[in-house]
Amino acid sequence: MKYVMQNYIDGNYQNVGIDGQISNSGTIYDGTYTNDTINLSPDFLLFEHTDGLNYENIEIRRFDVLFGRKNFSLSANEGIGIGVLIPRTNTTLLNNARYDEFHIAGYGTGIVLALSATFFKHFFIQSEWKGGFINMPDIRTTMNKSDRADQHFWFSQYNIVFGANFRLNSKKSTKE
Repeated sequence: MKYVMQNYIDGNYQNVGIDGQISNSGTIYDGTYTNDTINLSPDFLLFEHTDGLNYENIEIRRFDVLFGRKNFSLSANEGIGIGVLIPRTNTTLLNNARYDEFHIAGYGTGIVLALSATFFKHFFIQSEWKGGFINMPDIRTTMNKSDRADQHFWFSQYNIVFGANFRLNSKKSTKE
C-alpha cells in the first residue's frame, strides 16, 4: 500500500488542526498549540509512505465450493488477518533532513471476501475485496528517535488474481 499526505489542495496549502508543543526547531513554528490551525507548507511538513506502507500479515481463510463440475468449479472464501506495519516513511519535518528508514510502526487487522472460478482443475481467476484498519502509534519522522508521529485509518482494496494450482507431490496415497 501507499499513503501520500496532500499538502496542496485547490491551489492552496492545506490548513489542519494541531495540538502539542514544538521547541528548539529553530523555525517560526516553535510554540505551544492547543486546538490551533497550521498551514501544511513544505517547510513545515512533507509526509508519505510511498516507498512502502508495508503491511506484513498472516490470514486464516475458509474455502467453500459453491458449484462444481468436471472442468469448472466456483468457490467462495472469506478470512481474517492480522499483521505489523513496517513502513518506509519519507518525511521532512521543520527543515530537518529527509528521514526514510524502515521501522516497525504499528499493526493492522483485516477481512477478505473472495469469489474464485477454477477451470480444468488447475487454472483460476479470483476477485477479492480486502478491508481493514491500520494503527501506527510509532512513526519515525526525523533522525532524532524522540521525533514521532501517530496515524490510523481504514483501508479497502480490490484484487483480481489469475493463477494455477498444481500438486507438488505426484504420488497418490492408497489405503489398505
